[in-house]
Amino acid sequence: MVRRKLINTGDMEQVMEEYPEQSEVEESNVDEPLMKSPISPIKKSLIEDLPGVGAATAQKLREAGYSDMMSLAVSSPGELVEATGVSEPVARKMIQAARSSLDMGFESGDDLLKKRERVIKVHTGSKVFDDLMGGGFETGTITECFGEFGSGKTQLGHMLAVNIQKQDPTAVAVYIDTENTFRPERIKQLAEAVGLDTNRVLSQIKVARAYNSDHQMLLAEKIEELIQEQNLNVKVVIVDSLTAHFRAEFVGRGTLADRQQKLNKHLHHLLKLADTCNLLVYVTNQVMSKPDQFFGDPTQAIGGHIVAHACTFRIYLRKGKKGSRVAKLIDSPDKPEGECNFYVETNGLRDI
Repeated sequence: MVRRKLINTGDMEQVMEEYPEQSEVEESNVDEPLMKSPISPIKKSLIEDLPGVGAATAQKLREAGYSDMMSLAVSSPGELVEATGVSEPVARKMIQAARSSLDMGFESGDDLLKKRERVIKVHTGSKVFDDLMGGGFETGTITECFGEFGSGKTQLGHMLAVNIQKQDPTAVAVYIDTENTFRPERIKQLAEAVGLDTNRVLSQIKVARAYNSDHQMLLAEKIEELIQEQNLNVKVVIVDSLTAHFRAEFVGRGTLADRQQKLNKHLHHLLKLADTCNLLVYVTNQVMSKPDQFFGDPTQAIGGHIVAHACTFRIYLRKGKKGSRVAKLIDSPDKPEGECNFYVETNGLRDI
């Protein structure tokens, strides 16, 4: 209103001095309403924009790890009820609104093939092992290695934590240790063998000791905070071992259903983390001996079908001749079964 008054009174020079970028438009459109303002950019959807989400609920969601629309869209109503205390109908409305704000429809095979280009192959240090896995361990998947003690499961986890930094100097590895098997001295040996700075390699491996199954699941949920809040380039998550605490806490057939449900929830969280953040989840698994196996190898992985279905790749590690190790690929979505032999030495894995 002040600018129009100045124009009407003839003080055009003052207007041009104060508003040089708008004077030409206002001079030619003095009698028209001021409607030609530039279009503001589209505002990014926030969780506060969802129905039933106020400031307090938004804070609870963020504390529980739901910081964006995608995390809400792929969650279940029960998880939101447990995290925020809202009713189930409100939780369903929140999820539906989050899904509506995202393009979560079907995709063509061409689009998925293009997305596969972002997959990283993490090398093991053994050429025959990498060839068995199609070039290395894939990001975006859960890879399980099971075998008896001393078969090389933990050594392989240490190797992956070092080799990912050789491939990408900015990469960070997260190690959830449930059996007190992580050794920084071993990391130094492997880093020196590939010519990396040992102090930098150790500083980019985040280790947490899990003391029970609930603590283990909580640590897995905290990984999203490392990625989103601390802006860390996490590319490898190692859980060594996956089933140790579950096996110790749930004893007897009466608790088997509860154990499997809890383990299933843990694995699905890891699988969602691997897919949404494009990282490799490497889990080791304990084994048992089948008492009814009279012929062949009686070794069987713990966790049953729950673990078998959740893991994308399954590798059986066992001891071979003259101190060697044998890796057998027993399950893969696109690779045939096969096995390879290698040695575990001070400098890492060596082909026979």
